[in-house]
Amino acid sequence: MKAFHARHYHPSNALFMTYGDIAAHEHQVYFEDYALKDFDRLDAAIGVADEQRYSAPVYAEESYPLDGETDTAKKTHVVLGWLLGKSTDADELLTVHLLSDVLLDNSASPLRQVLETTELGSAPSPLCGLSDSSREMFFACGLEGSEPERAEAVETLILDTLREVAANGVPQEQVEAMLHQLELSQREISGDGFPYGLQLLVHALSPTLHGADAAAMLDIDPVLNRLRQRIADPEFIKSQARSLLDNPHRVRLVMKPDTGLSAERAQHEAQRLAQIKASLDEPQRQQVVALAAQLAARQAHHDDPELLPKVTLSDVPPDLAIPQGETSELAATPATWFARGTNGLVYQELVIDLPELEPDLANLLPIFANLLTEVGSGGRDYIATQSLQAAVTGGISARTSVRGAVDDAAKGRGVFVVAGKALARNHAALTQLLRETFEAARFDELPRLRELVTQERLHQEQSVTGSGHALAMMAAASGLSPSAALAHRWYGLAGIKALKSLDEALEDEVALKAFADRLERLRNVLLQSPRQFLLIGEEEQKGGYTAALSERWTDLHPTQTTAPFDLPPSGGQVRQGWTTSTQVNFCAKAYPAVPGDHPDAAALMVLGGFLRNNYLHRTIREQGGAYGGGAGYDPDSAVFRFYSYRDPRLAETLTDFDHALEWLQSEEHEWRLVEEAILGVVSAIDKPGSPAGEAKKTFHAALHGRTPEQRRRFRTRVLEVKQEDLKRVAATYLKPELASTAVISNPAKLEQAGLALEIINL
Repeated sequence: MKAFHARHYHPSNALFMTYGDIAAHEHQVYFEDYALKDFDRLDAAIGVADEQRYSAPVYAEESYPLDGETDTAKKTHVVLGWLLGKSTDADELLTVHLLSDVLLDNSASPLRQVLETTELGSAPSPLCGLSDSSREMFFACGLEGSEPERAEAVETLILDTLREVAANGVPQEQVEAMLHQLELSQREISGDGFPYGLQLLVHALSPTLHGADAAAMLDIDPVLNRLRQRIADPEFIKSQARSLLDNPHRVRLVMKPDTGLSAERAQHEAQRLAQIKASLDEPQRQQVVALAAQLAARQAHHDDPELLPKVTLSDVPPDLAIPQGETSELAATPATWFARGTNGLVYQELVIDLPELEPDLANLLPIFANLLTEVGSGGRDYIATQSLQAAVTGGISARTSVRGAVDDAAKGRGVFVVAGKALARNHAALTQLLRETFEAARFDELPRLRELVTQERLHQEQSVTGSGHALAMMAAASGLSPSAALAHRWYGLAGIKALKSLDEALEDEVALKAFADRLERLRNVLLQSPRQFLLIGEEEQKGGYTAALSERWTDLHPTQTTAPFDLPPSGGQVRQGWTTSTQVNFCAKAYPAVPGDHPDAAALMVLGGFLRNNYLHRTIREQGGAYGGGAGYDPDSAVFRFYSYRDPRLAETLTDFDHALEWLQSEEHEWRLVEEAILGVVSAIDKPGSPAGEAKKTFHAALHGRTPEQRRRFRTRVLEVKQEDLKRVAATYLKPELASTAVISNPAKLEQAGLALEIINL
């Protein structure tokens, strides 16, 4: 392994990429002085070879473990995949991206449409689409929620659809809409979760590693222009579909569930280890013991951080940059405008105050938001609406946002948001489509509603093993504050369980019609609620944007003042064990704390990073074997939480959470460690977003009481945290008798753990 590392991780095999306004020469000097001068060049050519091409399709069938369940019906995945050309060719890359989008982008796309409506499975596979991150690209599509014996029928459905496209093509406006989507995605300055410059580098990194010209992969306007000319030929999409059909390098993979596979694998592993142990003589046994001791010593060893460059509190800028908006009135409605550099895009949001709702309508809000933009609107059916969205926008979305007040987590505010973005030339069409989506969405397309609920159920079920730590934290915190209870009910394990029940109930036509009627009732209530607009774009476009908004939002439904949305009461401590099909565990503990504007909130925020960096990472991940573990404070729900992610342990991890607090109080810690935790929090606060993203963050933060003044006050308090503050807030709020616990595991592991938990089957 060391020899492999020395060869492949050598600077001779490295690619250096930077962005910013530092001169290239300065970077080169830095690389040489701090790294390259200590190495000699290796003349080794390291590369990835092309795959061996198949001359005929391949058929494979595998099993995956399904723990804790006995019913395997409708749990098989059937997926077809084609190996395509190289990702290093920008023209070929965008061409196959366009083909993939034409086939699968939305419910009006021919391949997605048949996959969503067929009785052969429950929903399109999550693998559908193009993968371009390796040297050679591949395209995949298929179904989940199917049966092994339907594999051939699924393949026939997909191939017949491709043959239809190859013979008759698709409407030209659909092809142009997908090229419009490509243009919009290339033009948009994103970066709310990841700095935009780094996004560009990562986008170019993979093809550049395989020999592509990095500049050519980034400067794709010439490629788009060539593609625009090519799609003018009606035969273009037909020929691309034919090339897929004629490609013999195709695999059909059937993944079927096996309820006994995990136990079989565990037994096999136990037998293998027993055989190895039995074969060891005494010196070999002692060697294993010695190696274990060496590993423990290495894990406890502290590296010298002074060997690396570092940032200190003296490097932190004194102020937090927050964009400013202008508030006026448009169409007799409050509107906030932010002038931002958006590279020719406009962002628009309709923000509706959540009123007091009957419990059955309040519980509908998450699924209502998911359905609203996926059904027909403005008199169109859902297929026509999806086509229109793709043609004139970069997407329309809806969401509900409820946050606890900054000074009282038991109170708060809720809003419902319908949002969209578009190229500047389509701003009027975006405005019209947003209004039609909110006011005239159709809930009478009952088969469509049925499909969407099933798709959302499958998506939520699949999220458990990817987001189990977040779900476990929501469950643990659910009894400690109203907003935490709501998050668990809407987006947590309780929400997934409720969605499963809803999906099963909608098999009945009467229940489906009643569900549609409830959606209509909820929309009608929201139509009466006070609203406002958020508009973001470039300054010179402001007049056109605001004029279009005023013109298209005339004759508004009258609004009325109603009681505000009421957060549900919290139920106190919980001790829950949620069971599902998983081979790993997710553990969480939660403690009631204080809201975000409390003087102790800053120390609690820093405490999370301090415990994660200096204790939990070592004990939970390095020694315990989990993929991750940590702690954090949530000011919205006024809760402090511990968590582990994809964890082989249960009870031991919960004990380690307690030991972390004992370790905190048992010794004095270096100031450097506290400073690093402070810098981590400030880094998250100061992290730059996209121009539009920062405006949205500012607007919505202020809606929920997080004004610029409050945000700056919190940041100042973070910078003033001391070690004694961490110990004090931990002793004050993180008391063992106040802890709530939630874990996610399979039934067998929960039974073996012997924890006194309420068992809930997801």
